[in-house]
Amino acid sequence: MRRRAFLATCAAAGVGGCLGDGTESDGDAGPGAATTAETADGPGQATTTAPATTTETPTESPTPAPTPSPTPTPEPTRSTSTGTPLFPGYETTEVRVTTPEGDRLGSVSAAIADTGDLRYTGLSDTEDLPEDRGMLFVYEEVDDHTYVMREMDFGIDIVYADDEGEITRIHHAPAPGPDEDGEDQTYPGRGQYVLEVNKGWTTERDVEEGDVLEFEL
Repeated sequence: MRRRAFLATCAAAGVGGCLGDGTESDGDAGPGAATTAETADGPGQATTTAPATTTETPTESPTPAPTPSPTPTPEPTRSTSTGTPLFPGYETTEVRVTTPEGDRLGSVSAAIADTGDLRYTGLSDTEDLPEDRGMLFVYEEVDDHTYVMREMDFGIDIVYADDEGEITRIHHAPAPGPDEDGEDQTYPGRGQYVLEVNKGWTTERDVEEGDVLEFEL
């Protein structure tokens, strides 16, 4: 009777803590085995502990440095030059040549030679003269003048005009010869203004005596 009572007790208690040979388990159940543990839900709840595993963190390959895009070599910048003034030290004005009726024949941007020093130098320091450039000699009043080709490198037209701008005389003066200084080439006229332009400029535009120089000073 006592043995049956013992077996009945074991059956009622279940497997927890009882072995078939009547000995008590020491609880050494090995990794991954079901073990009995006290939990918040009450004693005797079976929990499974997964075997420990080693997770290898993959070695990060060094991120290659980005290859810089080749910087395009800029083309040489062509400087936009404002240009050295053709006549340093001179003021300029636009001189328009018209017929007496006002028909325009041509125009140039002219340096103003209105002092004794500027008039004496004139175009003698200029190597060449663009078609749209010239020099306007200005005097205080109408008078007789004589122009020479001193140290000139190119031929010019010499245009005399009175105080109203009316052209009184035109000379076509060639450049001095190789062994000449131009002092012997004299071109007289009467006027208050004298316009010098490239030789042949007046002929190409049909400018003649009686036409008019218009400008502002």
